[in-house]
Amino acid sequence: MKTKSLMTVTACLVLLSASVSMAGSKRYVGIQVPAASRVSINDIDHSAWQQLLSRYVDERGGVNYRAWHASTGDVTLLDQYIEELSRASLTQSSTRGAQLAYFINAYNAVTVRGILQEYPTSSIRNHTAKVIGYNIWHDLLLQVDGRAMSLDSIEHKMLRKMQEPRIHFAIVCASISCPRLLNEAYTADRLEQQLTTNTRDFFAQPGNFRYDAGRKRFQLSAILDWFGSDFGANNAEVLRAIASYLPDAASAAAARTGRGKVSYLDYDWGLNEAAKSAATGAGGSARRGAGG
Repeated sequence: MKTKSLMTVTACLVLLSASVSMAGSKRYVGIQVPAASRVSINDIDHSAWQQLLSRYVDERGGVNYRAWHASTGDVTLLDQYIEELSRASLTQSSTRGAQLAYFINAYNAVTVRGILQEYPTSSIRNHTAKVIGYNIWHDLLLQVDGRAMSLDSIEHKMLRKMQEPRIHFAIVCASISCPRLLNEAYTADRLEQQLTTNTRDFFAQPGNFRYDAGRKRFQLSAILDWFGSDFGANNAEVLRAIASYLPDAASAAAARTGRGKVSYLDYDWGLNEAAKSAATGAGGSARRGAGG
């Protein structure tokens, strides 16, 4: 009986320890803004984010985390931009374009802030604990409109519900196989052009898309596996949905028919650091934002 009681106490202590660890893993960015001071998403200023992206992100989406991390002033500027994001009201009237731009920028800025908190690091996957401890996708929380929104919440509860599948080629999980981090802020007035440009760029990369005409075989990014339902109910619908963004006439024409074998490429979770952004390789197959 004593042994059984000791085991029970030990189990309780383990559970208590896990609970304390998980409770202490939350990290908050941004600020709490009184309701009376919140503004429409239309009025959020993305100029600081634009300034930082143009300074630290190259044309291929590689991020100079080393220099950014070393610049106290620009880390502070990023914090100030995230505080600007906190000023948003999610209930005041705003345009769909402004909402999409806001949440894409928010996802990307909070992700970069999360990486800078951990830098130097080799992968975001180093910071996605599955059970106990800190998971950047769940526990890094943007304070906005009286709530705390995780990266998962921004992606799945806000962006995906807006039924614009190209957001998957705009939000960036700090990894080589992610879409490139555009070195400019998304804005409502340029959103269509920016989404189109980045989607075409995504499929132009052989690490994200390949077509074998002889075998009639499409190899797609794992993103199309994880989030295929956002593009269509089956492979044929997914192929038709992406056809106009494919890099050559042959693959585009084949995709429009909706016919062909579909498989998925390995996902490289290596950090999208500027010096590494051109690298290729295979990483784990964990789904983005699903904590593994």
